[in-house]
Amino acid sequence: MASNGSKPVIGLTSYLEPAKFLVWETEAVLLHRVYVDCVVAAGGIPVLLPPVSDEFDRLVSTVDGLVLTGGADVEPERYGQEQHPTTYIRPNRDAFEFGLFEAARRQGKPVLGVCRGLQVMSVALGGTLVQHLPEARETTEHQPAPATFGRGTVTLAEGSRAAAILGSETKTLCYHHQAIDRLGAGLDPVGWAADGTIEAAEVPGEFTLGVQWHPEQDTDDVRLFQALVEASKERK
Repeated sequence: MASNGSKPVIGLTSYLEPAKFLVWETEAVLLHRVYVDCVVAAGGIPVLLPPVSDEFDRLVSTVDGLVLTGGADVEPERYGQEQHPTTYIRPNRDAFEFGLFEAARRQGKPVLGVCRGLQVMSVALGGTLVQHLPEARETTEHQPAPATFGRGTVTLAEGSRAAAILGSETKTLCYHHQAIDRLGAGLDPVGWAADGTIEAAEVPGEFTLGVQWHPEQDTDDVRLFQALVEASKERK
């Protein structure tokens, strides 16, 4: 069962990638530290969830809330498309995160999706993706260059959970070459970039919220993580 202490335990999905550190060059479970820092700053206890298990209900039962983090593209086969040349995939991570998301919803656990996380949520609910925004939008502002975040402003829908947390507009740091095309069933679009790209979506009546940008990159503004922690605390 999840923690019965005062601080909720927040599970964060993680990468399984080749890595070099100290004297080692090996496959590693890893995640950008800023995610962990944001959860701690928001009052939660972070736990990394590596994509190596299919015990989804058991894993979700050990945490109070879930963050589906950023990363590789969702396999296009999952939404009925052939793979674009720019699409890079990690099928094992897809299987893991789809399973976790479904288990979290069964158990009523709060979920925050970040970038890829929003796309996982939407595809899991039957949605589709634009595989390469520079072709569809003729702009690279969402991913200006490798390892360079784009800066933008997202307009949020009045009355949405996202707007209640962040206000009617929020400055963003984004890094995505894909985006929502058709939203999955039950998700409402609640945030848009200037070019019309859906940047936030949520399920009304529950804390199932995804954003296309990277809020963890601004560790001075942890409002989304605070909202997740508070929802997780209430759920406990």
